[in-house]
Amino acid sequence: MTLFKPSWLHETPSDEESSAPVPPIHKPSAKPDLPFTPDEIEALSKPKVLISGGGISGLTLALLLYKANLPFLVLERAKEIKPLGSVMSLGASLGPLFKQLGIYDEFVRRGKHFNQAHMYKEDLKHVHTMEGSFVKEAVGHDEYVLSRPELYDLLFNSIPRERILLGKRVLSFSQTSARIVVQCSDNSKYHGDILVGADGAYSAVRQQLYKYLKVDKALPAADNVTLPFGCVCLVGQTEVLDPEVFPDLKENLAQVNNIMGVSTMCTWVTCTTKQNTVCWLVIQYLNKDTSKMNDSFRCSEWGPEAAEALAREARPFKVPGGKDGKTLTLGDYIDRTPKHLMSKVMLEEIVFKTWFGGRTVLMGDACHKMNPSGGGGAVRAIDDAVTLANWLSTLRMASEEDIENVFKEYRAERYPIAKEAFVESQMFSRNLGKNLLSVIIRGMMKRLPAWLWKRIVFKRYSIRNQASFLPLVKDNAPVRPAHQPSLHKTLTFHKKMAKDASAGSTESNAATV
Repeated sequence: MTLFKPSWLHETPSDEESSAPVPPIHKPSAKPDLPFTPDEIEALSKPKVLISGGGISGLTLALLLYKANLPFLVLERAKEIKPLGSVMSLGASLGPLFKQLGIYDEFVRRGKHFNQAHMYKEDLKHVHTMEGSFVKEAVGHDEYVLSRPELYDLLFNSIPRERILLGKRVLSFSQTSARIVVQCSDNSKYHGDILVGADGAYSAVRQQLYKYLKVDKALPAADNVTLPFGCVCLVGQTEVLDPEVFPDLKENLAQVNNIMGVSTMCTWVTCTTKQNTVCWLVIQYLNKDTSKMNDSFRCSEWGPEAAEALAREARPFKVPGGKDGKTLTLGDYIDRTPKHLMSKVMLEEIVFKTWFGGRTVLMGDACHKMNPSGGGGAVRAIDDAVTLANWLSTLRMASEEDIENVFKEYRAERYPIAKEAFVESQMFSRNLGKNLLSVIIRGMMKRLPAWLWKRIVFKRYSIRNQASFLPLVKDNAPVRPAHQPSLHKTLTFHKKMAKDASAGSTESNAATV
């Protein structure tokens, strides 16, 4: 049996193919049975979604759309999966969602429990510890750390492989009131109803969208800017290490260490993982001269070639965790890090005002890029995916106006949260910074009353979003989840759909009898 494959999943046919004569339509003499079942009609009425970018945010949206039974296709520019990136901290606010998606148990298996981060000076003198052992009791789930490749692998393998196309670098797109067509660098074309730009800080989708908006004089001046950045980051993950040589790996809790340089314009972080590896990163703060030196790198992809110079500079940086009091350096980890697991990235910081236009919408780093020191960039991108998926799940035979209305709802919910997260990430990044303001902030953080610190943490973890089209996870934690407009507004739609489907089934059964 050959399964029907929608034409929108294929590349646009050539002119010769598309010019083939269309068979005549014969009108039957008698009224025929409906050619589609109600389920098939329902499927045909749903929007076809093209996702540009197969990173964490793009894959999360893809998994949500898969669970919502919405047609989608991921266009990822990389020709092969590269296990790049360092450590990520998440779980406490994403527990309910991951349970809905059926990936929570595997996430916990791969992650390492995390509830505190230690701050050191360059000579490894302990400054203070940011405590979070109270998180699970307050919000219902633990926080975990795991490497970005581990989370990527978990998401990637939860989605049908045929729905993710590699080597599809989006160059441009055109949109009309009826559809959107995407042009890739290999001359392939794909068409659908909605295009989601989840393609990172230097999003090709955002650049093309803004180009169209500028022509129409609809782009705010604040969005017509070059991405600002004040630092670059070297990230890496070691091969599997021997816990007897690196005893921190034996600890049940992930050992997260932040070291602030004094004689260098760098700070650095190390973190142990469940897989007995160490994820590490070096943040280099730029001045006017070094900013110019790195400017040519800003549009390049993550990769080992650009990392070598900063890696050489970082080798002597001291890190805690040596056996029997032995002093370790980042060089001990760099030597045990395969080159293909080391990369250099820019740390841009901006929240754009314009998130959509016509049938095109942005999410994640494409519309709000945050410093990773705050640890919230990936979580906020995943929250974008939930909110957007909730609204997309309500669309049926949608016009461009219908689509723009759900985009407005999506931005109205997520933009204020992105702005708050941006301010928070700046505060945490300045806690590791090099200027006078950073010194003041570190002093304040060290003397912060426990009740105020808990209040900051509780607000962050109160955003525990869920998908309205999946069975809800009970969440009765003492710190109540923040109001989620997309959940409550779209739940009404899904309840009505379920009621109508139940009524239709009852009528069908009665007719059969």
